[in-house]
This record gives sequence, C-alpha cells and structure tokens, in this order.
Amino acid sequence: MLRDDRPVVLVVDDTPDNLSLMAGLLRDRYRVRLANSGERALQLAKAEPPPDVVLLDVMMPGLDGHEVCRRLKADPATADMAVIFLTALDEVEDEARGLALGAADFIAKPIRPPILLARLETQLTVKRATAMLRDHNTHLEQEVRRRTAEIEGLQDATVLTMASLAETRDNDTGNHLRRTQHYVECLARELRKQPRYAATLNDQTISLLFKSAPLHDIGKIGIPDAILLKPGKLTAEEFEVMKTHTTIGFEAIERAEASIGHALPFLRYAKEIALSHQEKWDGSGYPQGLAGEAIPLSARLMALADVYDALICKRVYKPAMASEQAEAIILAGRGTHFDPAVVDAFERVRDNFRAIAQRFAD
Repeated sequence: MLRDDRPVVLVVDDTPDNLSLMAGLLRDRYRVRLANSGERALQLAKAEPPPDVVLLDVMMPGLDGHEVCRRLKADPATADMAVIFLTALDEVEDEARGLALGAADFIAKPIRPPILLARLETQLTVKRATAMLRDHNTHLEQEVRRRTAEIEGLQDATVLTMASLAETRDNDTGNHLRRTQHYVECLARELRKQPRYAATLNDQTISLLFKSAPLHDIGKIGIPDAILLKPGKLTAEEFEVMKTHTTIGFEAIERAEASIGHALPFLRYAKEIALSHQEKWDGSGYPQGLAGEAIPLSARLMALADVYDALICKRVYKPAMASEQAEAIILAGRGTHFDPAVVDAFERVRDNFRAIAQRFAD
C-alpha cells in the first residue's frame, strides 16, 4: 500500500504522451498530478495537499511555462513551490529567464529517467531541510517570547513586592501606587507627542517608567513609625528624617543590583525616581537640590504625579482636596515646583487624571 505522506509532484505538459511517460516514471515514488495546460496547472497548484515540486514544460499554447512560473511565484499560496522546467530549449538566455522568474532547476528534453529522479529528489531534500529550519526558527521565536514574558513577569513581581514593603508601612495610601504609575504613563504618552521627547519616551521607556513608578517611596521602609505615621505636621527635625526616604530607596535598589553583580536596565528609572522625585524645577527640592533638566525626566514626571495624588487623597494629617483645587496648585507650580513641559502635558490630560483617580479610588 502506498504511503499517504508521499511528496506531491505536479507535472505540466500539453502533450498527452509526455504526461503518460512522466506518470509512469514517478507514480511509484510520488503522488502525481497531471495538467495538460497552464490554466489547469494553476488550478491544481492550489489543491490540497499542495504540490511539493512542479515539473513544468516551457513551450505550451496559451499560458506558457514562463507565465505559469511567474504566476506561481507571485501568489503567496504557491510562491514556495519548487519549479523545475522541462524544456527542449538550451540557450543560456532561456535558462537565465527561467531562473529570473524563480525556477529552481532545468531538465533538458528528451527526459533521462535517472537524471530526472535525482534532480527531483534534490529539490525535495532542499524543501524538507527548509521546512525543518523554518520549524526550528518558529520554535526558537516562541521560546524567546516565552522567556521574555517570563522575565517581564519576574520584573513586575519584583517591583510590586518591593513596593508593597513601603505600602505596608504607610497603609493610608491605598491605591496610591497604582494611580501614580498610571499618571506617569499618561503624562509620558502625552509628552512624547512633542518632537523633543518623541525619541526618549518610546514604548519601551514608557513601559519601564510604568513598572518603576511604584518604587518611588520604597525608602519609607526606613522611616520610623513615629514620623511616617504622625497625624500632625512634622517638626523641622522630623522632616529632615522624612527627607532621607529618597536616599534610602535609591541605596536599597543599588544594593539589590550589587547583590546580583551588575546593573539591571529595568531598575534604572526606579533609582532615578526614588532618589529625585522630590526635587523641584527651581532647585529648592531635595535631596540634592537639582534644578531644571538636571533632574531626570523620569523624576520630573513622578514629581507631578505624586503631588497631584497627595493633594486629592485623604491622609492622616489632612483631608482630601477637590480635583479642581489640586489642578490649580499643579498649574501654579509651573516653572517653580514642576517642569513647565510636564505641567503643560498635565493640563492637556487633566480629564484622564480624574478618570484614573476614579478608577483606582481608595
């Protein structure tokens, strides 16, 4: 019994005797389809299962072999089929034209069976090797995607685990972490519409900013409860202690990197945000007193997001503020507390900020 998985060979020739000859040579090894015209060949080329090789006569009435080959190669459904021309033409120009159309080989008429079978098997071997390589590449691509998703999941889990440590110390913040990361993402997407920021704030950068934002207050883990949870206004001495949460957070992330032995690109923005989100555009912030564009862009985005959320949310030391009042304070801080470009972006997306606040309300 013949195997169902034998290769399929489509033979195209307008001469019945030639079709009979080819069928007799090939049918013991292959599943053979016969077409007596170019038009019929194009129909059978799309039948299932598709041919592995097309043995194509060149000189035929109607659609000749060159035109059939051209159409096969132009159609994505048949473009990968190996075409071997069967031809009595032996001029160099004829072979060059066929190769230019995408033919894999030429076999001169009259047909010599051993040559035909050997050349046919060569093309089938190439096809099998190509298919194996394609399958291998597909597997590798799938594995890369799986590993990438696994690494990204690990990064997310690491960030959220670290951020949750600070949240457990300051549980009045509720969904503060979620809101601020969405605020930062919203600002970044709006700001990148400006040519100056388009290249810097690409999709990858914005994704990393979104992941890193929850770590802005990670340093609060090192602030004593008496100061962190104090219901009233901090004294000058207490405020100096509170300010150290920026450096505590930065150093904690750096120690985590040091324990691994190398810097982690996905934590670059986390370090910038943790250390510099309390800096102010006019240089009056802390811990380094940076001013203007000396403050990392990631921290400038976080500064506005953090202040806005602090204003609209209830804390142990203050009531929640109305959105309109909080927005007015942000706009008033343009060029002093906040980067003017970031404030302008905020003004354009203030409705989005309100929606985020409502979506992740405490």
